[in-house]
Amino acid sequence: MSNSSEALDLYAKVEDLLGVYEAAPKLYAHYLLALQSLEWQSLLDVGCGSGEFLISMQGAFPGHSMQGIDLSPEMVRRARSRGVEAECVDLCKMEDSFDAITCVFDMLNYLSPAELPGFLACLKDRLNSGGMLLADLNTLYGFEEIAVGAFTAEDEDRFLAIESDYEEGVYTAEFTLFERSEKCWYKSFQSIRQYCHAPETIARIAGLELISQVPVNLYGDEADKVFLVYRKA
Repeated sequence: MSNSSEALDLYAKVEDLLGVYEAAPKLYAHYLLALQSLEWQSLLDVGCGSGEFLISMQGAFPGHSMQGIDLSPEMVRRARSRGVEAECVDLCKMEDSFDAITCVFDMLNYLSPAELPGFLACLKDRLNSGGMLLADLNTLYGFEEIAVGAFTAEDEDRFLAIESDYEEGVYTAEFTLFERSEKCWYKSFQSIRQYCHAPETIARIAGLELISQVPVNLYGDEADKVFLVYRKA
């Protein structure tokens, strides 16, 4: 089942409450080191969100061309407001090709097994010959031990509650958000799903060579993510 644009927009509203920004620098460091070791001039960030990753990379690679895409109009609006070149468009509808494509913060986990082959085929088409895919995936430990459970967060104008579970390869998070508007509170509810994919599965389906995989500990004592580098022949 696909995640709706409404669900992605709700996520955009609460991303700053989830601890993502605090963990981001440690994850971004893996992308930075990999990009420093590769030869490239153009980069596409798929699922760019509010542009945090691209802003970080633009500072490190000022002479390179970078742009992002996201299916959430709210995320793209935020990215553009921060000076990031971003577009709300499906990857499969793009025509340009790139030396590098990034899928940051478990973006590939949001694709169901049914969606994955079509997406990866489009991704491979968008890579130049010898181009690289850099991505990270949630591990089984990350799903079962870190992500599952109940979570609440709030500020002056928002209260967020998340109930999540992982079963048979599918992680489901139920988001309930209360937002203050003047003297009233408005309630929103959306379900967001992620799917467990093995690094080797991505390589096989995409027809890309897996050249590197590095365990990443962001939230726990064990690796809750794995950083991956793939190459197009």
